[in-house]
Amino acid sequence: MSEGTSKSSPVSNKNVMEAANRRRSERVVLRVPVSLSAVVPDGKRVSIQAHSQVVNAHGGLLDVGMELVRGQEIRLNNIKTETSVAGRILRVEKSEEGRFLVAFEFESPAPGFWPVSFPPADWSLAEAAV
Repeated sequence: MSEGTSKSSPVSNKNVMEAANRRRSERVVLRVPVSLSAVVPDGKRVSIQAHSQVVNAHGGLLDVGMELVRGQEIRLNNIKTETSVAGRILRVEKSEEGRFLVAFEFESPAPGFWPVSFPPADWSLAEAAV
């Protein structure tokens, strides 16, 4: 092997993969109806109904009926609790049904936004950081 090159081992590859898959807080599969409002690129304010697919203390994944833009600021309203939080879009994927799935993060951790009776242990750390 020449100088300056290294051979990767299965152990180091595993550690890299584990680090890449590590989340700030545990994910929970949960379908919650929310109202999402945003200003779209043409300057119009839109308000749409969406449903969460997966949630955590820092954000989640929503099923929405329109394409949104990565980095776009959003406001979510939990329809049942009338709790409102700000966030931003991280990723947009088109679903097989022609809808859009958007990954988003809250402006700051908001584990209380989701109706989870027994939140995972690491969610309390996020609450303490607020």
